[in-house]
Amino acid sequence: MKKSLFITPLGWLRIAGMAEGLSYLILLFIAVPLKYLAGKTEATKHVGMAHGVLFILYIVLVLLVSFKQKWTKKEILISLIGSLIPLGTFYAEWTIFSKK
Repeated sequence: MKKSLFITPLGWLRIAGMAEGLSYLILLFIAVPLKYLAGKTEATKHVGMAHGVLFILYIVLVLLVSFKQKWTKKEILISLIGSLIPLGTFYAEWTIFSKK
């Protein structure tokens, strides 16, 4: 039987990465267009706040897990830069997190 993602710090990082990546896409492709095309400023307010919290959680978890598991500098850098680029956290999940 496969272990639950909620048991290990790496599992929490994988979940946070997926949530952060999804919130970034929602912010960029739904909330921001709603704000500027339809004048609905509350969309960016709520989604932006959620994304901000998930972003900070992701960064903290990357640092904690990477030091605990002795990741290479390249893995840490890819994971951190991934939070700044749309689809970047999904790339980090695919290339780093899923292989640990």
